[in-house]
Amino acid sequence: MGGCFSDVKGGQQAVGAGGTRYSPNAGGGGGGGGSSTTSVGGPNDAVDMFHRARGQQALFTELELSLSASKLRDRDILSKSDPMAVVYLKKRDGLLEELGRTEVVLNSLDPAWIQKVSVSYQFEMVQILVFHVYDVDTKYHDLPAKALNLKDQEFLGEATCVLSEIVTQRSQSLTIKLQNNHGQVGPRNLGTLTVHAEEPVALKTVVDITFRCTNLDNKDLFSKSDPFLRISRIVETGNSVPICKTEVVNNNLNPIWRPISLTMRQFGSKENPLVIECFDFDSSGSHQFMGKLQKSMADLDKLHRDRTGANFVSPASLNRGREKVLKGQLFVEQFNEKPQFSFLDYIVSGFELNFMVAVDFTASNGNPRSPDSLHYIDPSGRLNSYQQAIMEVGEVLQFYDSDRHFPAWGFGGRTFNGSVSHCFNLSPNGYEVEGVEGIMAAYSGAIHNVSLAGPTLFGQVINKAAEIAGQSLSYNKNKYYVLLIITDGVLTDLQETKDALVRASDLPLSVLIVGVGGADFKQMEILDADNGKRLESSTGRMATRDIVQFVPMQQVYGGQISVVQALLEELPGQFLSYMRARDIKPHSHAPGTSA
Repeated sequence: MGGCFSDVKGGQQAVGAGGTRYSPNAGGGGGGGGSSTTSVGGPNDAVDMFHRARGQQALFTELELSLSASKLRDRDILSKSDPMAVVYLKKRDGLLEELGRTEVVLNSLDPAWIQKVSVSYQFEMVQILVFHVYDVDTKYHDLPAKALNLKDQEFLGEATCVLSEIVTQRSQSLTIKLQNNHGQVGPRNLGTLTVHAEEPVALKTVVDITFRCTNLDNKDLFSKSDPFLRISRIVETGNSVPICKTEVVNNNLNPIWRPISLTMRQFGSKENPLVIECFDFDSSGSHQFMGKLQKSMADLDKLHRDRTGANFVSPASLNRGREKVLKGQLFVEQFNEKPQFSFLDYIVSGFELNFMVAVDFTASNGNPRSPDSLHYIDPSGRLNSYQQAIMEVGEVLQFYDSDRHFPAWGFGGRTFNGSVSHCFNLSPNGYEVEGVEGIMAAYSGAIHNVSLAGPTLFGQVINKAAEIAGQSLSYNKNKYYVLLIITDGVLTDLQETKDALVRASDLPLSVLIVGVGGADFKQMEILDADNGKRLESSTGRMATRDIVQFVPMQQVYGGQISVVQALLEELPGQFLSYMRARDIKPHSHAPGTSA
């Protein structure tokens, strides 16, 4: 059983924050990923916890691909080709997984197919799409597209692109030249394929609801009940599926809960019936039933507008075959339906992720000339851990940065002038390099020109990244910065690093840390607030949000996913937590702007 708050852990934290009453000034700016604590969260935390309780990423996005083609080859003698397109996802082992097929369009060299193909967009992965276009033989026209044997159809061409290339276009469309099945354009023009990607609009609706109750039955002997609500959706079979829980309010028969946010993906439609149950929390897990009622989202909206309450009932099964109406009532204090802007809404409207890299040049990496050094550059071309992290993260992020000019720094090394620096340019030509290849070249050059030294200090590179992110706010609010720190060692300036990160938590910045080698990285796990405890500075100030993700390269989730997936999975959520906390909207939705 899952909900807004998971039952996996014990105590009131399993249901929600204990002993809290909502006040309009409490809580944060609404998450969207990263870590949330039940004691601090804002109105979106409930949705995020709902997804995490099911082991899902809240930012897993379903996209619909629409396809059209132009100037296809005509392979029919007495008429034009009858084209159909097949969409594949290229897996890591190189095999193609079919995602779907369009319908067959008769007699057309410029088809615009109606049938859409769904694909699950995952920001943290380079998702390669392959499109095959076929001319379907006349004798198969009575068969559905899914039943067609592709070997019996005439191949018209293929096209390949990365899904990120489509979603980062302002038009969300990409036109690609068709090639032959050997991956070549060839002497003959095979035409073009245009792919358009969009999120289903209906799934973006979110409703913020604040519930309160009056006159609940008291289930405790020596104090008052500790009530919480559980909301379930009734599905086609007639069964109910839990979708959300409120937190627990201690010792109160007239509770008011913090707002919860429910997405249409959770509640289905405004007419879909929902069951709302009230329980008295018990730490043993045997919560006492306090009443239930059935209402749709449309009903809850009406309760809010009419300022009326709805009585809980005790079902017939508990009352000798007769349903009993209870004194306790449910009221809807707030009902606010609004669009929930997604990560892709921002990207499509012109927001960018600006990539930065900082590399550890401390002596603990070992002599770069020795093959067992973490900085050893293998003449055979095999990448060391630093090169691997730069390459894999850069390959994902480069699509979200239009100019592809990346700041690249080193720290902990003795530089060209003989002094140890904790933030120096990897390239002698300036702090920015061009493309992922530029970072790789600057890193290789620095290995030959910088002496490894120490200690391991993060503070200066984080402050430098924060300075650039802060300066951007005065001239361009479209940019969000991502600093990748690759290190082999234990921090010498843990408190200074915490202070820098707490200051940076107010800025459009995330910090990704990759640990290479076999060091003890417990300190890094402190910086990554996945335990729900936000960072605190030396002056007692708390970070406004979690901006760090740490991954040790040697032990990534038992090898189930790649380092880059583990490293980047929280980034869209961190981006959204910043935008939502400041009420920054995608440009097409902001006053006085246009897409």
